[in-house]
Amino acid sequence: MVTAMTHLAYYLPAAGAPAELIQRATPTPGPGELLIETKAVALNPLDWYQRGWGFHIKHPAVIGSDVAGIVIATGTDVPAGAPKVGARVLAMAPSFYSFGKPDYGALQEKVVVSSADIMELPDSMSFVDAATFPMAILTAWSGWYSIGLRRDTSYTAADKKCMLVWGGASSIGGMAVQTAKTMGYTVFASASPKNFDYVKSLGAAKVFDYHDTDVVEQIVRAAKEDGLSISTGFDSAGDMKSCHAILKEFGTESEPALLSEARPFTPEQEPITPGVMMKFIVPPENDIERAEFVAFIFAWLKQHIADGSVVPSPPARVVEGGLAGVDAALDILQKGVSCEKLVVEI
Repeated sequence: MVTAMTHLAYYLPAAGAPAELIQRATPTPGPGELLIETKAVALNPLDWYQRGWGFHIKHPAVIGSDVAGIVIATGTDVPAGAPKVGARVLAMAPSFYSFGKPDYGALQEKVVVSSADIMELPDSMSFVDAATFPMAILTAWSGWYSIGLRRDTSYTAADKKCMLVWGGASSIGGMAVQTAKTMGYTVFASASPKNFDYVKSLGAAKVFDYHDTDVVEQIVRAAKEDGLSISTGFDSAGDMKSCHAILKEFGTESEPALLSEARPFTPEQEPITPGVMMKFIVPPENDIERAEFVAFIFAWLKQHIADGSVVPSPPARVVEGGLAGVDAALDILQKGVSCEKLVVEI
């Protein structure tokens, strides 16, 4: 069912065909859903995978996940505690889970989202900053979920627990640094030297240059000098070899160090390292468990935004042109960015 209204959308009509800007019918949200008037969308590598390769979508499609905007309609059976019409919100648009079904992609002026995947914004937070959160925070917590790290994990300095985050200046890596810090880990991260101070501002105790040929030895030595055990790691940059080389110094076959890996890999690519267990990041697949998981994450995020222990990361860079600028923004993202999150305002 749709309303009589239409809105502008960044639309992928067919595999291999260029994107189009079209007017499409504005949908009515269904049971448990809300309709958001989009104000800002942050871009992720997933978006250019989908644009260029048709990854995990069925055409025609509208892509995009990280959205911030205003609730303008609600469907039936929306929980009483969900944001009301007029609320400023951030949300995880379900494009990935719907294989790009057009109503559910963020890159359009109106998008349908689940009432489970949404959080009301504090008045002080801009739509641009808010849009940087959803994919990063959900991926970071999904990484901890994948390796069995409990949501209520809470260490103190006396526990000497250290977390390795490879690629701490990236969107997902920066959120891994912040979430690990709130759980009480001492965080060691890798980054380019120009981003050292920034990664430390997110909570990393020490940051190392991943370009250094002896970076593995530097990290292992620093941890041992500080009496720390690097028993857990998060690789957001795809350097499995270095992560394994570090973690094997602290894990054993009976109690392996755990690595959460953000980049897909085949069995042939996976290093086999005694004392290290690596898992690709996946969220809960069961719909009920996933809804509970996301509800926890957004409740956690709201609390930590309020107390200032979690901030948008990395800084947003607005790409001009709105929906008409999406192709140019995705081209920039595909070439690679450093310590910035590309955002489109709509």
